[in-house]
Amino acid sequence: MTRQAVVLLSGGLDSATTLAVALSEGYSAHTLSFDYGQRHRIELKRAAAVSRSLGAAGHKIVSVGLRSIGGSALTSETAVPKADAQAPVGEGIPVTYVPARNTVFLSLVLAYAETLGTGDIFIGVNALDYSGYPDCRPEYIEAFKKMANLATKEAVEGRAPVKIHTPLISMTKKEIIETGMRLGVDYSITLSCYDPSPDGAPCGLCDSCRLRAKGFREAGIDDPALGMSDR
Repeated sequence: MTRQAVVLLSGGLDSATTLAVALSEGYSAHTLSFDYGQRHRIELKRAAAVSRSLGAAGHKIVSVGLRSIGGSALTSETAVPKADAQAPVGEGIPVTYVPARNTVFLSLVLAYAETLGTGDIFIGVNALDYSGYPDCRPEYIEAFKKMANLATKEAVEGRAPVKIHTPLISMTKKEIIETGMRLGVDYSITLSCYDPSPDGAPCGLCDSCRLRAKGFREAGIDDPALGMSDR
């Protein structure tokens, strides 16, 4: 019997690679994306395209009103920090951190997984080439998994213990890109930018764009998404 899994899919480089990994491991992957009031809402179109391209079992978008809470440059009018394309990402937790975002998202992914009778959840968090978000660290994932196994009927009754798969957590962006290329990810349809233009062109200067550029540069590969936009 094919194993079911839920993959948190934003439409970016990391989550697309994570979906490819889940599929390569034999899972029937159901993708879940969130419309949370993000300024880069265009990523939802890319997530749907990635899900179709890689052959996921199904795709859902859930609305969560994080803009009404604010506290982040991604859910308010606060400017997204920009820097020279070659500049390193700064230290500390940036203003693009969305309060409790992964906790909210993982809770809803957990609920969806339980309806499918599975405890297998994939998320593309990374603790090496990343922006310093506290909810991307291994200790956070381990704590959430412990809580999740106490909180669901499927886990408590022993049918579907929760396992949170983080295949990218110790990879560099270079390694992530190389993995995705090997697994057939079409990176031209992904979007990593925090502040894209209305037609989906990346700004090239936010933390996420610079981390992505660093990965492709170190992998010796041209980013196929550059010059692409939604028409």
